[in-house]
Amino acid sequence: MSAEVSLPADRASLALGVVGNCAASALIDPQARIVWSCVPRFDGDPVFYALLGGDQATEGMFAIELEGLVRSEQFYEPNTAVLRTRLFDAAGHGVEVTDFAPRFFARGRIYRPIMLVRRLRVLSGAPRIRIRLRPRFGWGREAPRITEGSHHLRYVGGDQVLRLTTSAPLSYILQERPFVLHGAISLVFGPDESLTQNVDDLAQAFERDTIDYWREWSRRLAVPLEWQDVVIRAAITLKLCVFEDTGAIVAAMTTSIPEAPGTQRNWDYRFCWLRDAFFVVRALNSLSEVGTMEEYLRWLGDVVVDADGGSIQPLYGIGRERDLTEHVIAELPGYRGMGPVRSGNQAFEHLQHDVYGNIVLGAAQAFFDRRLLRQAGIAEFRSLEAVGRHAVRVHRTPDAGMWELRTRKRVHTSSLLMCWAACDRLAKIAQRLNLPERAAHWQAQATGMRDLLLTQAWNARRGAFVESLGGEHLDASVLLMAEVGMIDPRDPRFVSTVDALEATLCDGPYMRRYEEPDDFGAPEVAFNVCSFWRIDALARIGRREQAREIFEAMLAARNHLGLMSEDTHPGTGEAWGNFPQTYSMAGLINAAVRLSDKWETVI
Repeated sequence: MSAEVSLPADRASLALGVVGNCAASALIDPQARIVWSCVPRFDGDPVFYALLGGDQATEGMFAIELEGLVRSEQFYEPNTAVLRTRLFDAAGHGVEVTDFAPRFFARGRIYRPIMLVRRLRVLSGAPRIRIRLRPRFGWGREAPRITEGSHHLRYVGGDQVLRLTTSAPLSYILQERPFVLHGAISLVFGPDESLTQNVDDLAQAFERDTIDYWREWSRRLAVPLEWQDVVIRAAITLKLCVFEDTGAIVAAMTTSIPEAPGTQRNWDYRFCWLRDAFFVVRALNSLSEVGTMEEYLRWLGDVVVDADGGSIQPLYGIGRERDLTEHVIAELPGYRGMGPVRSGNQAFEHLQHDVYGNIVLGAAQAFFDRRLLRQAGIAEFRSLEAVGRHAVRVHRTPDAGMWELRTRKRVHTSSLLMCWAACDRLAKIAQRLNLPERAAHWQAQATGMRDLLLTQAWNARRGAFVESLGGEHLDASVLLMAEVGMIDPRDPRFVSTVDALEATLCDGPYMRRYEEPDDFGAPEVAFNVCSFWRIDALARIGRREQAREIFEAMLAARNHLGLMSEDTHPGTGEAWGNFPQTYSMAGLINAAVRLSDKWETVI
């Protein structure tokens, strides 16, 4: 179903759609402009970067402009990652732009080239369009040299060459000259490789096969009875954040969208956080989509082996790069001019002890699920035991915590909680593998950590579990205590914690992360996944109707295509933070699965 979109007033917006194929991706605005796309990987050079080019950016984009544009509609082909944008002028002339990255089975494997396909067709009248293709290299520093072939243009940079193959007039593209669109045209943008057949035939076949692939993929999801469209869109979006070459999962497609206006809380999320990836895997597993877990465990297994029983970083590059040194890209003004634009993320240097629980939690299902092509066994368990031993060593030591505080270290409750989860799940896995001595060992470790947390993280004055042992400040991450099974959600201490968090951190349906000021001051926006943790906690303690009301409010915070960023401003309802955010999309799935009526109520 199409959604008419208000055209932005010449400024960047997160009213964007995402297309991709687990190798390439792009963000597209309601005017059919590609405003963000990195090549050759999600964490690569943004050859289209207009999203961070400030207001009225004119470079780093791939635009299909309709002269006299007055309105647009944008929607996904149902249950697919194929995006359609319809543009109309005042006289009723209309053009439809179809965007996708090819993904389908061919020759016994998934075909997923680093390629973006754009197909244009006339909807009504005689639309007059202009094509502006303006890639740049080196974060906008380098304008390409353009060479022309019979049906293609090559964009030559110092480190890479990209090619547009098209049935549109090359002269009009080179000169950015408007022309009347009389029939369908195709634009295929990607590596400098020749196509083996007519571009229109190829683009049409790729579109058909890609639609078929995504519809079949969606058909296999075990969706809840209610909110099925919400869940399917969230699941497809999470799948698009998988870099299938290695199995890594990026936290978001973008860098440096501010968490809040003018705060300089601008971070690069185009890497694989072990924490975020666990929540993605868990959400997709709940829909019986276990393929992503299998792919991720390939990547994760190598991370664990690389660590050799030592400290593990909270994030890595999608090719397991360890050094993600943070740099400021001074040439780009940033989203709405709100810099800095950062490449890399200093958090790779942090100690974040919750990572050990996220590793074991992310792998645990592989020991129990008989559907998997390769179940985990003794060898994998021994590898995870090394992770558990490190969790035991560090669970009482200060760290930066899951919120990645840059200038403050404490023994964070959430970190201790996840160290407990590592030991608790190792005990369960050992039982599964019929290793009673190892099960007893890990259960003893888990019991000690649980006792420590329940006594030292409880603050009687606040009537809540707080953010660190012996601390006094409230933090939404303690809501995970019930989700990972440390505490009965009906325990009076947990119920009291939920009440205290609602009174302190919530603005209506929205929830902030914590109350204590950090390196940049007190948080002013809601962190979307915290709102979903709240929904989960309310449902678990029996406040189902309140949870459903909050969930409906969070659904209204999505953009017109059903996508979410990291943060929502409670005053304006505007989206902030990197996009699309896997944490937020996983939260949508988890809440829908938790709250939906059961299928047996209607069948």
